[in-house]
Amino acid sequence: MTTTRELPYGSPEEVGMSAERLKKIDDLVREYVEDGRIQGAVVGVARRNKVVHMEAHGVLDETTRSPMRKDAMFHMASSTKPVLGVAAMMLIEEGLINPEDPVEKYIPEFKGIQVAVAKGSADKDIVKSKSKSKEDLKKQKIPDYQLVDVNRPLTIHDLLTHTAGLHTGGTGTMVSKLDRPGSSDTLASWIPRVAAGPLDFQPGTRWAYSGTVGLDVVARIIEIVSGTPFNEFVQTRIFDPLDMKDTHWNVPEDKLGRMPVMRNDKGPWIKSADYFSGSIGLVSTARDYMHFEQMLVNNGTLFGHRLLKPESVAMMSTNQVGNLFNETAKGGSGRGFGYTVGITVDPEQTKDGRTAGAFGWMGAAGTVSWTAPKEELTVVYMVQGPTELPWIIAEAVRDAIVD
Repeated sequence: MTTTRELPYGSPEEVGMSAERLKKIDDLVREYVEDGRIQGAVVGVARRNKVVHMEAHGVLDETTRSPMRKDAMFHMASSTKPVLGVAAMMLIEEGLINPEDPVEKYIPEFKGIQVAVAKGSADKDIVKSKSKSKEDLKKQKIPDYQLVDVNRPLTIHDLLTHTAGLHTGGTGTMVSKLDRPGSSDTLASWIPRVAAGPLDFQPGTRWAYSGTVGLDVVARIIEIVSGTPFNEFVQTRIFDPLDMKDTHWNVPEDKLGRMPVMRNDKGPWIKSADYFSGSIGLVSTARDYMHFEQMLVNNGTLFGHRLLKPESVAMMSTNQVGNLFNETAKGGSGRGFGYTVGITVDPEQTKDGRTAGAFGWMGAAGTVSWTAPKEELTVVYMVQGPTELPWIIAEAVRDAIVD
């Protein structure tokens, strides 16, 4: 018999927050719904292991006007990535992999991967494309280029930090013959094709987002090292201990009615029900991701289960890329990047409402979740449509802290 575990609810005042100031979250979400900027959203806030805010606003379906539910299930898109990050940290902690390990140690096809360098670019990659689709890249004019050897082997660290240059929208991506996973593909069948490259730049020399490819290579390494399919590893090692009962790559039919009627963020990229991406594709609820984030704010433990040691959580949430992330448009001043998560280093520069040391990630469909360890705070924002609202909510949450 399965026992459902829940985070306890508490009043804002008993965890050092102002109930009156937290009400601003409801006002903000209602405003965005009424203005038609979002269809609906679920927002959860927990502090000191107690949920102090969990509210749903708007509708699941704009046609039927069925109301948004607190247990609505949202396409997480790239909010999937921190789950992969935790899975990787487990194997790093156990000594089964090392961040500095060459990828070719586990996937031999990566040996000899090269870098595409646009001629006349002084070995600088041409990362002008913000598109993630192969079709859009094909429409661009491929610059004259040459292939050069890598200065050093591609590593797991490079992939976890988006400093690998693997399908990040540059010259290498444009000349690559890689297609999306097919309808019968798995990580095992597709990732060796990724290894044909070429890379967009020399590993470790810059930060550029690999939205749908880089972390899937890590997912495949996890399969190889653990001897377990990635989805089963995540289910038994993360979802089950955290009682993330509504988090799936393939949503059971009896739960489909809880999903907002919107475009599937997986779109045409993932067509195979057997392709379990570490980059995108999960569907989840505010409750489930609150459990995930609360485990991180608790330094790796929840419900009596230790998933990671505090040192592993610290490694994951420490800036691993120097100034490379804050020099990019996706990062910006005052930010760092750890293993699959962005980090607020200097709140005065980021102006994202978060406090120093807060870390998390977001998805293209709009979901955002993050943890502020020093404040023992977790925030989950579930929506299907990106806006600036989560950063405004972050300010409201920060301002609600009184102790």
